[in-house]
Amino acid sequence: MTVFTDETRQRAREIIARYPADRSRSALLPLLHLVQNEEGYVSPAGVEFCAEVLGLNKAQVGAVATFYTMYKRRPTGDYLVSVCTNTMCNVLGGQEVYDTLTEHLGVGHDETTADGKITLEHAECLAACDYGPVLTVNYEFFDGIDPQTAVGVVDELRAGGRPMPTRGARLCTLREMAVQLAGFADEREGAVADSGPGEPTLRGLRLAERHGISVPGFDPNTPIRSKAEAEQAAAAAKAAAAQPEPAKADAPPAPRDAKEAEAAGAAANPPASDAKPAGDEAGPQERSLKEAQK
Repeated sequence: MTVFTDETRQRAREIIARYPADRSRSALLPLLHLVQNEEGYVSPAGVEFCAEVLGLNKAQVGAVATFYTMYKRRPTGDYLVSVCTNTMCNVLGGQEVYDTLTEHLGVGHDETTADGKITLEHAECLAACDYGPVLTVNYEFFDGIDPQTAVGVVDELRAGGRPMPTRGARLCTLREMAVQLAGFADEREGAVADSGPGEPTLRGLRLAERHGISVPGFDPNTPIRSKAEAEQAAAAAKAAAAQPEPAKADAPPAPRDAKEAEAAGAAANPPASDAKPAGDEAGPQERSLKEAQK
């Protein structure tokens, strides 16, 4: 049985501390990456370790580890080479790339070369149809490949080199990648500062810029808030929402019946006064009455 290092155990405690105490089992996914970093795959010992630190049984851990394909259940090479053979990449030559690598490396799907460097697999989809055919090395992309360039990539890996992906960060080994997926930074200098985004990814942005399309009120110069700033803004908004609204004048009570409603209406709209305004002369009826009295 594997004895996990003190560093791995300390990192496991750090991962678990990220979650509320009553939801510690949510730490299982990064913990599985952590043990994969130690052994190169999720071994039975790794399953037992995760179960132990989370208070779960091995069946619960094993169910998760066998569901996700990024968790390997047997020793895997330093570099996992995945070739997309789904519809779009296949039409563009993905199957030919995979078949060429199978013959060149002498391994099939989910098999590892004798030197322990390369594990080959065909992938159903790598979500990069506009760059096809594609392969990934430890999930970093090599776009628009053909059989010859694919062979060049794996040969460089086996010779100890690290070819530069088309997009994304520079290559690292499977174990190095696993500790990053567990939530720990890549400590290599400039590790994530090399490649930029691909042009097909930016095509929609280019069209929006050309035609003057933007989100109403969006300011590209507005800095992205840090987590602390976002939390402060949310707290301020919550406090403002909790403030009582200004008092409003009390509305008159609703009438209890039709008679009371009629009276209320009459009070609100009194009839015009019969009294004549000051300074007006007497009307015809008043003059006739005065003459009869004489």
